Amino acid sequence: MQKPSAGKITIDDDVIFDGKVTLTAEQLRRKRQDIGMIFQHFNLMSQKTAEENVAFALKHSGLSKEEKKAKVAKLLDLVGLADRAENYPSQLSGGQKQRVAIARALANDPKILISDESTSALDPKTTKQILALLQDLNQKLGLTVVLITHEMQIVKDIANRVAVMQDGHLIEEGSVLEIFSDPKQPLTQDFISTATGIDEAMVKIEKQEIVQHLSENSLLVQLKYAGASTDEPLLNELYKHYQVTANILYGNIEILDGTPVGELVVVLSGEKAALAGAQEAIRQAGVQLKVLKGGQ
Repeated sequence: MQKPSAGKITIDDDVIFDGKVTLTAEQLRRKRQDIGMIFQHFNLMSQKTAEENVAFALKHSGLSKEEKKAKVAKLLDLVGLADRAENYPSQLSGGQKQRVAIARALANDPKILISDESTSALDPKTTKQILALLQDLNQKLGLTVVLITHEMQIVKDIANRVAVMQDGHLIEEGSVLEIFSDPKQPLTQDFISTATGIDEAMVKIEKQEIVQHLSENSLLVQLKYAGASTDEPLLNELYKHYQVTANILYGNIEILDGTPVGELVVVLSGEKAALAGAQEAIRQAGVQLKVLKGGQ
């Protein structure tokens, strides 16, 4: 929609822009047909029914009237609105309007669907329903969905790769598992801390008696683990091999892109040499360890 000023744009192995537009106007139009878009605001025409709003995207498709009607019916059924074809936008809920917008965006069989803050205006329940629909479309149609969002919960729920932007620059990218388990950049770390709730938890943890008066033979540590390491009885092993006890003050585990990821804040207590051995054993088990506070 906007002419880029610098950089390089590659879509589906085709270089679209490299300091200058590399395609003819006709090639660019065809490439744009491979990309659908939905926004926070649904941009539906109020005087047209759901069916007519979707059909509008097929105006220059070359399909016959009957083919257009059949395709619109199929698209509305795909987004769960087969029974709302004759309804006007004013008769639809926010979630239903967004479903119409999604159907319209899919009208020309795009390879990519760009979702620009498409759930920002929706309530939490409807947001989950729309995200589930996008995930379903991704799997059913082989559709690449590019989510533009500031809500990390959305990223956790359905994304499999993440790119973090700051001031127009890409500062970090990777799988959801990589980004959430080991963020590198300060901005990404802030996002992840907010999304996991660890910052809020730490405020409460630091007020606890056991932390404020941490004994000399104790350490307050933060553990982060992912994948197979979540299945290991690590804390039991610390006591068995090093006689180091673990008092769990905070714990969280969730599934990211099919992989369990966890975080613990614990007080480890034991002899000095045993604590050193326990820390090394934790790291050897593939668990990230950060000492937050040592006993006085």
